[in-house]
Amino acid sequence: MEIERINEDTVKFYISYIDIEERGFDREEIWYSRERSEELFWEMMDEVHQEEEFMIEGPLWIQVQALEKGLEVLVTRAQLSKDGQRLELPISEDKLKDLPVDEKIESLLDQHFQGKHQDEHILQFEDGILEFITQFEDFDDLIALSNRQGLDELVTKLFAYQNKYYLYIEFSEDETDEDEIDNILSVLLEYSEESPITVHMLEEYGKVVMESDVFDTVNKYFA
Repeated sequence: MEIERINEDTVKFYISYIDIEERGFDREEIWYSRERSEELFWEMMDEVHQEEEFMIEGPLWIQVQALEKGLEVLVTRAQLSKDGQRLELPISEDKLKDLPVDEKIESLLDQHFQGKHQDEHILQFEDGILEFITQFEDFDDLIALSNRQGLDELVTKLFAYQNKYYLYIEFSEDETDEDEIDNILSVLLEYSEESPITVHMLEEYGKVVMESDVFDTVNKYFA
């Protein structure tokens, strides 16, 4: 994979279809499977981080161009405007117009990342289950969260990945109403940040720290 650092907030990289297939991805599935396209994206971003120290902070703006022999991806860290109402990109509008976009892949990725940074949570259940992942910069924040009431019954799992801790939480549509989920998420986000990384990415590249009952386990050993 070829990586080019455009500026402090923007990086561009190219990956061939041969490289994609060698990483275990089918050429067709990255177009039509949102889950697999996200897995490939985060694998590439991990490599970009290692080589260019490009930290993923806040919302991301992503453009993908499908070339004859591979994909060209442009990733920019977006910032909120001073009024906090809209995203601003550290790249001129004229330059944006010159960058072609393939809407299929962009929609798969961009829809995912922009949805992660809304002020209100949009709850989307799949097969009656809602999955949520939050990340902790410091384990002490997880200890403090575990002292809060009403979290013990949640289905949870703790991962470690790239010097951060990631808490996977699962809600059942039949057992938990949306207001209760919103309340729980509000508590979680007092101590952590919502993560764009999928559970599949964590299972593939992260390390399982606690298989289940995270809050009970943390209270038992770290209270």
